Amino acid sequence: MDTGNDFLKSQVHNAAAQHHAFLKGLEDHAAQAEDPRFRDLCTRYIPAMRDHQRMLEDYQNELGAPGAGVLKRALGATVNAARDLADSVRESDFLRLVGDIVLSRQSEDTFKTFREAGRALGLPQLAAIGEAGERDHDSYNREANRLVQQLFVEQVRQGDDRVAPTSTAELSH
Repeated sequence: MDTGNDFLKSQVHNAAAQHHAFLKGLEDHAAQAEDPRFRDLCTRYIPAMRDHQRMLEDYQNELGAPGAGVLKRALGATVNAARDLADSVRESDFLRLVGDIVLSRQSEDTFKTFREAGRALGLPQLAAIGEAGERDHDSYNREANRLVQQLFVEQVRQGDDRVAPTSTAELSH
């Protein structure tokens, strides 16, 4: 296992590749989504997620990660291929959104680690990247979880008349 600056470089590289897969998913789903609420959710968060991606890539370049572009493209292609394969099986906005939530939670956890590690190590740029990323992913996850709950209820209701109707307002509590 890498240590020191090599470890930092590899973790920032991994975070950039993983976050890139999430961002690409948002962009794809903003264009593909049938549900306007899902499309709107993706569209509203794309600018913030692009900013985080830029911050990660800029920091990665500042760290001088050798061959970061080549490694990122290779890892990104692998992550994207896996995501595309998973998306090809998923035929619903519900399942696409569940996948996006999983990727966002992974990024949120990474950003939390960067925030705290940056503070502990005296790396203010790492801490700032972590703080901004955690905040926006937390916000995305709250909204995405509310929407996925609504989609879940709607899917069940469409196929089963035995389910008692309730308002979507009840889901927001």
